[in-house]
Amino acid sequence: MNTPVTFERRGRIGLLRINNPPVNALSLATVTGLIEAFDAFEADASLGALLVHCDGRTFVAGGDISSFDAHDFSAAPYNTLLARLEASARPVVAALHGTALGGGLELALACHYRVAVPGTRVGVPEVKLGLLPGSLGTQRLPRLAGVALALDMMQSGRMLDARQALEAGIVDTVREGDALSVGLAYAESLVGDEVGPRRASLMQASMAGLAPGFFDKAMLDARKKPGYPALEAIVRCVQAAVRLPFAQGEQVEAEEFEHLRQSTTSRGLRHLFFAERQAAKIPGLAQDVALRTVASVGVVGAGTMGGGIAMSFANAGIPVTLVEASEEALKRGLALVRKHYEASAAKGKLKPEQLAQRMALLSGSLDYAALAGCDLVIEAVFEDMDLKAQVCARLGAVCKPGAIIATNTSTLDVNALAAATGRPADVVGLHFFSPAHVMRLLEVVRGEKTAPEVLATVMKLAGRLKKVAVVSGVCYGFIGNRMAEAYLREAEFLLLEGAEPQQIDSAAEALGMAMGPCRMLDMAGIDVGAKTVIERAKAGGLPADPSYRVLVRRLFELGRLGQKSGAGYYRYDGRKPLPDPELRNICEALAAEHGIARRSDINDGEIVERLMYPLVNEGARILEEGIAYRPGDVDMVWVAGYGFPDFRGGPLFMADQIGLETIVERMADYGIGRGNAFGYWTPSELLVRLAAEGKHFSTWRPH
Repeated sequence: MNTPVTFERRGRIGLLRINNPPVNALSLATVTGLIEAFDAFEADASLGALLVHCDGRTFVAGGDISSFDAHDFSAAPYNTLLARLEASARPVVAALHGTALGGGLELALACHYRVAVPGTRVGVPEVKLGLLPGSLGTQRLPRLAGVALALDMMQSGRMLDARQALEAGIVDTVREGDALSVGLAYAESLVGDEVGPRRASLMQASMAGLAPGFFDKAMLDARKKPGYPALEAIVRCVQAAVRLPFAQGEQVEAEEFEHLRQSTTSRGLRHLFFAERQAAKIPGLAQDVALRTVASVGVVGAGTMGGGIAMSFANAGIPVTLVEASEEALKRGLALVRKHYEASAAKGKLKPEQLAQRMALLSGSLDYAALAGCDLVIEAVFEDMDLKAQVCARLGAVCKPGAIIATNTSTLDVNALAAATGRPADVVGLHFFSPAHVMRLLEVVRGEKTAPEVLATVMKLAGRLKKVAVVSGVCYGFIGNRMAEAYLREAEFLLLEGAEPQQIDSAAEALGMAMGPCRMLDMAGIDVGAKTVIERAKAGGLPADPSYRVLVRRLFELGRLGQKSGAGYYRYDGRKPLPDPELRNICEALAAEHGIARRSDINDGEIVERLMYPLVNEGARILEEGIAYRPGDVDMVWVAGYGFPDFRGGPLFMADQIGLETIVERMADYGIGRGNAFGYWTPSELLVRLAAEGKHFSTWRPH
């Protein structure tokens, strides 16, 4: 069994060595080993200094996040060790390389001196888990780096490189070489020069150059994001670092950390942390399956989506061939890509040479034969089944043996499209989200005949593209859009019953949604939403309800296409949405046509329940049908692709917090109040069973 921490003598230097791959995380065994190693150092009075070093590719890059869920979690043993390190009468040096993050940086801050090699990065990213540094980082970092920088690092979670850390006073020197040799030499020089300890806890946190009322403004800024209580807690801890003795500041930090650890926000963010990692694990897929090579990519369709997909691959250094039906469309598509890259360069996000390199990776053609040598070809034409089937048939004929053929359909039958190619084992759905070069989510749709190596290859490829890949089975809309259909259905019914677009959007955004459903459809394009419904109707997939999604179809018929046409659910002054009385007239007419009673008593609570509970219910159906592998996959799709608030952990995690029994009861109430002729308010069998047994989605496992 690997011992995560060892202690040895190197001349006059005691070497405390951490070896807990892959990132030297602070597990219980690591902390126990650190305590034992420091005991050994203290017992040997002949040693002049202690060096803390990590084997492998990085210094300690954080703690064991799973331990935060334990009822008896305590940071006390580790924090006590850090206090002992800092109190040592002999110099303690940390040798940094790779990343020193979270509890790893806090370990380094407790040491008297810090030496780093070039390429090292440091940070305290706990805020991304709804936490704050809980091992005196909130107290030591402001004393070393100053209040403003420390506060910014803790609230943003951003990292500093070695040079920035040196300028900030977080590290004392940056030296070329391997971390162990550099660290030993630095420790030896301290002993030779008889340099004593320098303790951060005895320093004063600097407010130099900060305006009066700095903390008042910081607190006001933090309160602008009420879903993230860690932001306010960090301000209070940094205030304590400035105004209170170290020991009292330590107590403030401990209390704030424990409160955050138990908060729904942190539990939700931790749930997503693990869900993202679990999503990459495909049940039944052998880990040693041979991957296909993807060194070149083809994209059919150079529109907004096709261009964004092409940029995703060019950003990863993979050459792309774009194929279009006309020279005009091809030129327009390539020009749009260049415009996006030039905009990034203008903002300083891209260097001129990078812009040139990425554009050089893109080529265009009007001939499908240009795709013959590509390892992966993605069709990104309009969401029309006949058109996509024709394209897939052509790709099946032109693509080389072993090439992967992917469809970017957002709703259509991947199995039918795979069959159209004549080689369904090579086919997979790759549903990118718009804008494709920005959005993190990639829904990977596994067809009935998708070969295991094809699935494994595209999952690996997603990592190169810096995408969060979630696997879905084949059904209408897959995971995300199938659930969105229930969400949008209720938004429309609410409008027909008398709610206003701004009221619905405001209620959704108050919950934390990045954008309400009406604004979202206006931005995406009413035509896009309407054509999805129309295509589903062609396939016989719509409910028998004649009022189903009538509003989006009527707006499409009227040419109200959203922001791009100047009117949709709103009217637009440039990009600014404004209430439009004409929308109310349209809704009133449709309500009368379909016998829907108008009301004036719709409140925000009803809006949220009617948007969210059918969404959750559809997620439960997706699980029981085996379309998604696990609840966390559903949550990741909605957080990464649909603007669902991450601090709520995703729809199914949020449902657990509300209580599944409550959701089942409220759905029954709505079924009685609104009628349930089409099953809109019929809870799924899984939801009913979990509610009856007092269980949660978080504990559900497929049979």
